Amino acid sequence: MNPWLALPDGAPTPIVTRRLRAAHEALVTRGGRPVVGHHVRPVVWDSWRRSLGNGVDPDGVPAPVDLLDDDLVAYREAHPLAAVMPVIRRLLVADAEADKMIVAVTDAAGRMLWVEGDRQLRSQAERMHFVAGSRWGEDVVGTNAPGTALALDTPVQIYGSEHYSRTVQPWSCSAAPVHDPVTGVLLGAIDVTGGDHVASPHVLTLVRATVAAAESELRWLHREQLSGVPALPPRRRPATPLLEVLGRERARLTTPTGRTELSLRHSELVLLLAEAAVTGEGRSAEQLAAEVHVGDAAAVTVRAELSRLRKLLGEDLVGSRPYRLTAPLDTDLDQVRRLLARGAVATALERYPGPVLPRSEAPGVRAARARLTGSLRAAVLRAPRPDLLLRWSRLPEAADDAAVWQALLDVLPLSSPRRAAAANQLLRLRRTPRPR
Repeated sequence: MNPWLALPDGAPTPIVTRRLRAAHEALVTRGGRPVVGHHVRPVVWDSWRRSLGNGVDPDGVPAPVDLLDDDLVAYREAHPLAAVMPVIRRLLVADAEADKMIVAVTDAAGRMLWVEGDRQLRSQAERMHFVAGSRWGEDVVGTNAPGTALALDTPVQIYGSEHYSRTVQPWSCSAAPVHDPVTGVLLGAIDVTGGDHVASPHVLTLVRATVAAAESELRWLHREQLSGVPALPPRRRPATPLLEVLGRERARLTTPTGRTELSLRHSELVLLLAEAAVTGEGRSAEQLAAEVHVGDAAAVTVRAELSRLRKLLGEDLVGSRPYRLTAPLDTDLDQVRRLLARGAVATALERYPGPVLPRSEAPGVRAARARLTGSLRAAVLRAPRPDLLLRWSRLPEAADDAAVWQALLDVLPLSSPRRAAAANQLLRLRRTPRPR
């Protein structure tokens, strides 16, 4: 029997559903200990165990929405699977409404890039955040066809009660991963979601055939590019210089002409000018001296540094009287702030490799560092979601933060094996005397 098929006979029975729900209940209440005679497919049982170990709450909040509006549009336009969406729409989406199905295409992390098909079903699925921009990785929402297909790198079906999250159990789905046919890199997954009929064998066959057609199209597009004939007209977008300061001892400035590693002092100055530009302001030499140096410092020192910086970067980026940025400059710091403002906390955490210029003692940089860390911490604590708290707890910023470990302990399921580590860390913090 094919282990990846949910309903080999094409339809469920009440006995199968009852057994699945009983085994699921026993697993999540017994802390992952084996359940004798559970009658659950090994692929599903193993996925449940992984979900439990990742701290996924079977009654938790809907899937996180990582990408919104312009960020979503830009991300999926640049994704390799955008080029084969016409193929996917022709083979799956065209008949999805008549077949009462939703067709979703994800990236390799399980983010939904396109969710199309039956309008009524999509409206219902929105309640569990089954929408473009949401993340359905198995480590985030538990067992589901696209998430599990990506985790195992194989086509798979998940029948309703085989889902780990109880809110998803009214749905069934069939999904298969898509690879770059030249490099073999995992690009994402194609998923079909709907009622019980979606877990029948012929639907998985249809999804696999669509994946094969999409990969064939990608191979053809690659050959066209090698022949020197562009398959699609290139998109021209204005290139905005990017300043990277997160988790870096020295900033890196990327422009259309290349990359420049800045000295620590120049890193501080450009960052402070970028921060001033967010509100449309400039800075005098005296203001920059106060923001860069600890204690009193002569403005002439800052003027000398800025003179060298302007020679390095050019006057088309850094102006004077007052000192300011004269052209758009984006920063990874501001990118994270924009994500937080949109509520995309999970994506903000993914794009946060560490604090702002951690070696810098400049007062202005330390203030920017503290503001961003505080904003991230507050957003994580407001959620509160086990996956976000677990991710934040792994960062050095959270090591001695008792409130974070208490929040993590509060949201982790009683059966989660991660509770012991959280409890031990919280106990250590409470026993450690605070400095006077």
